[in-house]
Amino acid sequence: MSGVNRRYFVTERLAVGYDGVPLIRDIEIEIGQGEIVTLIGPNGSGKSTILKSITRQLKTLSGRVLVAGEELQKLSYRALSTRMAVVLTERMKPELMTCRDIVATGRYPYTGRLGILSAADEAKVEEAMAAVQVAELSDRDFNATSDGQRQRVLLARAICQEPEIIILDEPTSFLDIRHKLQLLSILRSMAKEKGITVIMSLHEIDLAQKISDRVLCVKGDHISLAGRPEDIFSEAAIRALYDISAGSYDPLFGSIELPRPAGEPRTFVLSACGTGIPVYRAMQKANEPFAAGILYENDVDCRLARQLASEVVTERPFAPIGDAAFERALALMARCERILDAGVALGACNRRMGELVDRARQMPGYEKV
Repeated sequence: MSGVNRRYFVTERLAVGYDGVPLIRDIEIEIGQGEIVTLIGPNGSGKSTILKSITRQLKTLSGRVLVAGEELQKLSYRALSTRMAVVLTERMKPELMTCRDIVATGRYPYTGRLGILSAADEAKVEEAMAAVQVAELSDRDFNATSDGQRQRVLLARAICQEPEIIILDEPTSFLDIRHKLQLLSILRSMAKEKGITVIMSLHEIDLAQKISDRVLCVKGDHISLAGRPEDIFSEAAIRALYDISAGSYDPLFGSIELPRPAGEPRTFVLSACGTGIPVYRAMQKANEPFAAGILYENDVDCRLARQLASEVVTERPFAPIGDAAFERALALMARCERILDAGVALGACNRRMGELVDRARQMPGYEKV
């Protein structure tokens, strides 16, 4: 995307709020053409307020919003509607309108005063509905659709509008996993193939991490963090943003985990290369504290064990298992009431795991799972 305007959408010292009272101050954003930017943060932090303000649904309290160098407040509504499409969370309740009628309103900025659609406009309506798989809802009353269907119809309307910018407030909230992925795939294609700038809020931080070019963290009266996902999504940053006191967040996989079971481990799990994951989850669901090992630090089992296990015996990647790790694992197994062998594939580096498994078989409470 050479020649793309890297400062296509800009806010300068923007303050937003209600009844003249600032909720968030000094919002400084620079967004490039074709970028996907996601706002994340706790409920009530002001994400929706920011989106409503930059779409002129709320009056800004101070500062400026610039689109391609033009001040947003100075654009006519017709000019703005050909540049920007908006999908917000408020539930529309239009009377006697079909889903196709709703999607067709996305063409109104391009029609004459009578709002009569040309054949080309009708074709764009059909294309937009097909793109989000709501063509079969064409003649259905918009008010008779489910939340997920309604969200996709509104996205089709936004696509039909052919905007340069699309603003979405929690677009995945009412969608099942299939349609969440489908919607985000459509937005990615719009951004990367057509150069459309996407600004949205999401509650699903795992999806925000995977889809976004940049992320804005909203907390308190300001943007607390802004940057690339790889700079934002650390366990410490997410814990601070959402005030997480129980459970954990794994930035490598984008997964959120419930708290580990409390207490001394009564079970030791032998595993490697993913064999332990279903056992760990079963132990967590049963609220039984457990220990795990010996796991290499780059093993997928180790990532989850560090989140869920009371104790984890580890070894450096690709190194032979040393005496310290081996003796610690033996001592832990001896303390536990049972030992669950989830399966360990042996290789040149971890040969001593075979010896550990043999020792485990001789202990009371050993069980192959």
